[in-house]
Amino acid sequence: MLLVVDIGNTNVVFAVYDGETQRGRWRVATDARRSGDEYAVLLSQFLSLGGLAPQQIEAAMISNVVPAVQRPIEQLCRQYLGREPISVEQAIAASDFAIRIARPEQVGADRIANAVAAHRSYGGALIVVDFGTATTFDLVDPDGAYSGGIIAPGINLSIDALYAAAARLPRIALERPREVVGHDTVSAMQSGVFWGYVGLVEGLIARIKAERGEEHRVIATGGLAPLFNDTTTAIDEVDDDLTLRGLMLMHQALARRQQADRGVAV
Repeated sequence: MLLVVDIGNTNVVFAVYDGETQRGRWRVATDARRSGDEYAVLLSQFLSLGGLAPQQIEAAMISNVVPAVQRPIEQLCRQYLGREPISVEQAIAASDFAIRIARPEQVGADRIANAVAAHRSYGGALIVVDFGTATTFDLVDPDGAYSGGIIAPGINLSIDALYAAAARLPRIALERPREVVGHDTVSAMQSGVFWGYVGLVEGLIARIKAERGEEHRVIATGGLAPLFNDTTTAIDEVDDDLTLRGLMLMHQALARRQQADRGVAV
């Protein structure tokens, strides 16, 4: 079985795959202060809840955008699972995956994993919108190549900015308001943040399509994606497991490449 770990700015997500079948998925808050031992305890408990054991993990794949968490997760894999973790960067270096931008090394590992999974699952010209700490819009060409993107502040950052910068505005919860026009401060703020963000999403998607001069299927993923599922026609599909599935597919491709190389050597 394969352990995939998606380390994001807000959450670390663990998942176990048996082939292409997901056997379990667990989310914890990202905390650079946690040691490898602490992550190992958490993972051990998650595996137990899923009826799995650490001894069943045969390989590990990591996507990481938080450098400070890399070492504890690597310690978890090496010390407690006895496996050398593979990074997205290693998988890309050993593959023919195309990244058609000026600085390929600057693309987040999670965004590459999203592109791989989206191409496999949906095909054609795609826009992948990942709603996380930041909201990213990534383009995937019909041949599966990553061809550029947009990074915008996440919706929770908008809430935090309002609270931090305006002395008399309260901290609010993120939720969809029943009406566009608010009738008190809280509902007015919620409407501005939520519907303003929907406008940002719709506007950027429309501009991408206009600039490219072709139709794109829009796939949404990330922890906050379900919040926007039925609020706009700009999103065609919501796929919660896109990043995790991309990591699994990249590991499979790397394993096939390594097997082929060994076969040639023999």
